[in-house]
Amino acid sequence: MRTVFFAILFFLSIHSNAQFSGIFGKDPIIHLENFDKQRVHWGYFLGFNSYDFKIDQNRITEEILSETTTGFNVGLVGDLRLHQNINLRFEPGLYYTQRNLTFPNFENQFDAMREVKSTYLHFPLLLKFSSQRLGNIRPYLVGGVSTALNLSSNANAQDDNSNNRFRMTKWTNFYEVGFGIDIYLEYFKFSPSIRGVFSFNDELIRDNDPNSPWTSSVDSMKTRGFFVNFTFH
Repeated sequence: MRTVFFAILFFLSIHSNAQFSGIFGKDPIIHLENFDKQRVHWGYFLGFNSYDFKIDQNRITEEILSETTTGFNVGLVGDLRLHQNINLRFEPGLYYTQRNLTFPNFENQFDAMREVKSTYLHFPLLLKFSSQRLGNIRPYLVGGVSTALNLSSNANAQDDNSNNRFRMTKWTNFYEVGFGIDIYLEYFKFSPSIRGVFSFNDELIRDNDPNSPWTSSVDSMKTRGFFVNFTFH
């Protein structure tokens, strides 16, 4: 994902260097002056993510460790203007990630480690609160709720951790908060943003054995994470 990130920066530096100079200059040339007056507009995004688990355990024991990795995001944006400074946004996307769990009290590393690969179809409905436009930039806050379908959940599998099969629920509900900045270039609007996501519900499907060394000590296992998205309108 670093390659993607630097490729984006390189593209913008080559093709928009003069535009950025104008944006942050003393008297910038105003780009896309009427862009935000549209009732509806569309875009797409790509970016990267870092997911984690918030794990609550029901008895005193060694902690289950959750290691994050970097995944990627891609999706579409639909934007409906409700007010001069308020927009309703729908941002369906595909999010791929992996979390590595280490369970305590195992001598065998194969039993102790679980790679939790997740492919989410993510459906957020968000409210965007924008400041007044300052030349060619416009900061904003965003927040809302979302639901996600985990295509790699293993929810219907009969096997469990005793057969090296980690299971999660198919559907998860989140709340999301974040911030970003709209940058108006000559031909399009570019919007980098950072957003945190937090699951409402426990996603762990317990093992068939109620005394399972992997799941019996877990009260809840909820996803949390953050996204860095680069949106083009």
